[in-house]
Amino acid sequence: MRALALAGLTSVLLFAGCTREPAAPATPGAGAGRTPIVTISADQAVSPVPAWRPPPVEVSQANAKALMSRADAALAAGALYADADSAIPIYYALVQYAPNDARFAAGFERALAMLIVQGDQALSEIDDDPLRLRGAHEAAAVARAVAPENKKVDAYLQRVDRADQAQEANRLGEGELNAGRIGEGDVNGSGKGGALAYFREALSLRPGDVRASQGIAAAESALIRRAEIAADRDDYAGAERWLALAAQVRPKMNTAADAQGRIATQRAARVGRLRDLGLAALTRERGIEQARELLGNLLRIAPAGDPAAVELRERIDLATHYGLFRPGQTFTEAMQSGGRGPALVVIPHGAFRMGAEAEEAGSSDAERPTRNIRFDRGLAVSRTEITVGEFRRFMNATKHRARASRRGYSTAYDERSGNLVRRGNVDWQSDYAGRPAADDMPVVHVSAKDAMAYAAWLSKQTGHHYRLPSEAEFEYMLRAGSVQAYPWGEGAPLTRVDNLTGALDASPTGRRWNNAFAGYGDNAWGPTPVGRYRANAFGLHDVAGNVSEWVGDCWHDSYRRAPRNGEAWVNPGCRTRVLRGGSWASSPAQTRSAWRQGSDADTTSARIGFRVVRDI
Repeated sequence: MRALALAGLTSVLLFAGCTREPAAPATPGAGAGRTPIVTISADQAVSPVPAWRPPPVEVSQANAKALMSRADAALAAGALYADADSAIPIYYALVQYAPNDARFAAGFERALAMLIVQGDQALSEIDDDPLRLRGAHEAAAVARAVAPENKKVDAYLQRVDRADQAQEANRLGEGELNAGRIGEGDVNGSGKGGALAYFREALSLRPGDVRASQGIAAAESALIRRAEIAADRDDYAGAERWLALAAQVRPKMNTAADAQGRIATQRAARVGRLRDLGLAALTRERGIEQARELLGNLLRIAPAGDPAAVELRERIDLATHYGLFRPGQTFTEAMQSGGRGPALVVIPHGAFRMGAEAEEAGSSDAERPTRNIRFDRGLAVSRTEITVGEFRRFMNATKHRARASRRGYSTAYDERSGNLVRRGNVDWQSDYAGRPAADDMPVVHVSAKDAMAYAAWLSKQTGHHYRLPSEAEFEYMLRAGSVQAYPWGEGAPLTRVDNLTGALDASPTGRRWNNAFAGYGDNAWGPTPVGRYRANAFGLHDVAGNVSEWVGDCWHDSYRRAPRNGEAWVNPGCRTRVLRGGSWASSPAQTRSAWRQGSDADTTSARIGFRVVRDI
């Protein structure tokens, strides 16, 4: 098949053998402002071929032989019918003069055969030169005039008629194509109507018809163009429909598949761009709504399950609940004075049931009524209790005077009596027994006010809001998904989970606990360096044990009228604050997840420390 430019297709106007009615008018607006897909050039149109009449040739007995010689010479020269000196008019006159003369009849047959050869040659050349159809029509007009009953002539006339019908079908197909009526609902050509049906009809009439083949290719291109226009409008579902139709036009060609690849690349670029814009929006203040709008646009155009859509949705969800962080992420923040703050872990947002049911052993009315608490946003929590070294930086950088230092004493452990006793010259720099504490130990002998002052200092140093956790937050992080009495389940822990009071533990002089978890030991007496035991499900260490911790709430005898959103319940000027979590010296009942206790905000003890949270 010859590779001709589609834009150069021409429509040939034929009159001979045409019985088809003109195409119906285009749908209003269908062709308005449309650049024609194919063009009709007036100088290539075939004008009507008039009926041919043999020019008169006078034959007599005297000139018959000479005329025969002239006819043979004209035939040899290929001069068949132009004038009275051409072969066919002379042979035709001779046959009419002497019908039974075999020589005249044979010459006439030779001339007629050459005429048909020339006509067929013209038919074979119309793919390259549509105007050659006129030559075929001229030969047909001559043959029809001199030998209408000849079988070879009849066969040739049928070939010309099929060529006429094919050209007429092509003309109508091109008109439909220019009007935008591709016949996309009937791409296989099984019915009537539309450009494709006409072009396929032309091919059935004249197999290999280049004009029809090019028309089909143009129809395929038109469908692909519709797909491209749909894609440019972000209508990729529509683009897929047009491409599916285009793929049926010439199924053995890769044209539609190539277009599909181009549109898929365009779609992926568009999806990627929307994802990038959405991710960029999330870095700006109040950018979540903009990112959600971009996600909506992305979901409208992206294939189902597209990774870019999944990523942006996840990032929006993360930003909604965690800002620029991710659950489980560990980070530290730079401080203005140099160095970095305590290591923080981002715990997930979620919900839990706070407090103890009435049947829980060791519980009290202070832990009721139980209530459902939901946190719609994650929280960054110091991975361990604040250490002596971390608190020392605060004390060295500020003029804060810790409560135990001002008062001159604190409550420390006495090995001789096995009790916690008041001891002088004990403060935040001391360990549980009043000795100098290592920097990796949890800071103890600090009051609730000392802990809040440290959090306020961190806020100024980092530019972010640090505070003590609320009661609800502490119980949520302590349970870490557990719904039973203890964070690890029911009864004594089966493995070494934290620094708790275990029946197998012993003091330096061999003392044992009177009230401890049976069969449990953690090889510790007094607080241990932070992070020695494994983290809980949220990545936090020492929440269930080591030291009890100050939280941000004022003490209330129950949860009646407590905030439903999990915020700290604070009354201005309150003197009694809440302690949470078990310690190295807590009874099993005081290690339960719901356990809580009120204590004077100025209390300092070898059992009490704290950790901080940062809003995200």
